[in-house]
Amino acid sequence: MSSIIVNPKTYTHHELENIFFRPMLTGKSAEELGIRVLYNMPMPTTLQMLDKSGNILSPLGNNPSWSGGTKSTLYQKTIPMSRVKAENAFSASDYFSTVFELISANSEVNMEDLTGTELEAAETEIFRKAIASSIAMGLWLGDKDNIYQSGYTSFDGVLKLIYERDSKVLNSKATDLTAQLDEVGIVELLDQIIEESGPRMRGLFAEGQTAFFVSPKVYHLYEKWLDENHATAAYADLQNGRQALMYHGFPLIEVNLEPAISSSSLPHDFIIFTDKRNIVLAVNTADTPGAEVRMWYNPDQMENRQRAVFSIGVELLDDELVTAYIDAV
Repeated sequence: MSSIIVNPKTYTHHELENIFFRPMLTGKSAEELGIRVLYNMPMPTTLQMLDKSGNILSPLGNNPSWSGGTKSTLYQKTIPMSRVKAENAFSASDYFSTVFELISANSEVNMEDLTGTELEAAETEIFRKAIASSIAMGLWLGDKDNIYQSGYTSFDGVLKLIYERDSKVLNSKATDLTAQLDEVGIVELLDQIIEESGPRMRGLFAEGQTAFFVSPKVYHLYEKWLDENHATAAYADLQNGRQALMYHGFPLIEVNLEPAISSSSLPHDFIIFTDKRNIVLAVNTADTPGAEVRMWYNPDQMENRQRAVFSIGVELLDDELVTAYIDAV
């Protein structure tokens, strides 16, 4: 077998969707992001949100005709979509070694008779993971104008959106979160955030989609508090590990943005309390001109290259459903 992979591969249209992007953006992969993920919604991507209706019951009496009722409030938000490209390059020898390692991990593959299918699946997996990682980081660190030097400049992410709307429409506290944690403690601060939630937010608690999105420091402070205050349970946790942290039924989702956030002026520590469906990541390949995934070998540079073209955007659908405590920039 040659130690160079030279066969070009191109995905467009249905192949692009079914083989490459849909496995990355649906099911368990989407759930791991902890937010709402939309794939191939028509562009411009506009979402309609109906608020809960009020009381729609009335006495029937002697007049069974239509009496109107009260319309549900309609909230509409257009997600700003940016056309982006993802590019990756490897030296031919490194690329071959990486692909070969993935293939050799599968016990069902005959290493003496590798077909194009195994190679293609391994190459696809390498690039798909790289794109998924960049999307997950850009979701939070995205900074299209490069104001905060996050390194993710293709589209705006959650932290920048919160800063842009701080003190205007969000229930947000752009302050020294570190000082607050030292002053009142992690549990008291989580209680305070829950109490500050507006009536519409509280109305969604029962649906089980509300969560704390927190930086690793906040996550570890709460974990340490559990260890110090619940000795018996903590012993079991130390032995077996914790699968997830909860506070009064609300999950704490750790958002680990290292190492990229270390060189950014975006807040390193934050607590964002919202409905998980309120943070939306939209990706589109169906309506994006030139959308494709291509992998090829460049003999001049003796390297394997990968490129993807698609559209992506992030939005907070309802600003009233966000309570954020963040470190000041």
